[in-house]
Amino acid sequence: MSGVVAAWLPDGRLHLQHGPIDLVCLAEGPGAAAAFARGMRRFDGLLETLVAELPALRRVDSPVEGDVARVMARAVAPFRPAFITPMAAVAGAVADAVLAAMAGPGLTRAAVNNGGDIAVFLTQGARFDTALVVRGQQAGRISLVAGSGVGGIATSGWRGRSWSFGIADAVTVLARSAAMADAAATMIANAVDLPGHPSIGRTPARALQHDTDLGDRAVTTSVGPLSSAEIAAALDRGGAAAEQYRKRGLIHSAGLMLGDQSRVSGALPLSECLNA
Repeated sequence: MSGVVAAWLPDGRLHLQHGPIDLVCLAEGPGAAAAFARGMRRFDGLLETLVAELPALRRVDSPVEGDVARVMARAVAPFRPAFITPMAAVAGAVADAVLAAMAGPGLTRAAVNNGGDIAVFLTQGARFDTALVVRGQQAGRISLVAGSGVGGIATSGWRGRSWSFGIADAVTVLARSAAMADAAATMIANAVDLPGHPSIGRTPARALQHDTDLGDRAVTTSVGPLSSAEIAAALDRGGAAAEQYRKRGLIHSAGLMLGDQSRVSGALPLSECLNA
């Protein structure tokens, strides 16, 4: 596998890394070894196919050809006419693609975690737990079971690895796929905002990265002190967006966190209380 780094973690999970893509793969059941092998084969060359289409993926509505690129484009399309490019779903789509390759006989549960965007496969009786982390600390815990209709979890916010137009500390979304959760988390996090507020620092994205898909649109670079009422107002804006997407069937549920407050849209399956 050219350029791919593969290593076994002490707990039996598989770590796959190539360039900016960093996956942790879980597989359990008698078919786990075969599932890991399929996942490694699928991962090999995946980055190169995405890089070949980067110019199109960074535009709002350009035709794309690769299977993962098409998944990205389909995931973001329902959120238009608001600005969103297929890159908003790249982490989730990669996780989905590797998980789909891993799925097969003898697998009781599997998951692919791509930097916090997670694709999940569960058979009857299986469960998957993951922590909600805000500002480096656990704020709650999500528990998924088979039959929930949730196949993906994604988190976005201005403090994350991707830029945001909003000020959410974290927005975690559950959806039918990781790609859809990734796109929705981006859009909901963008909506958690106080436009024009003097305590919020913003910088044109192109000044931070010359080839970004966000162009000259201003992204959040700092958030100063906010009153309780201002935090509530920003969360209400994001909560309204989450409710709209949930009613349209785009997401299962979402948890929004800013400062010491939070909002929940839908039946978020929390095994521990959301506490930002």
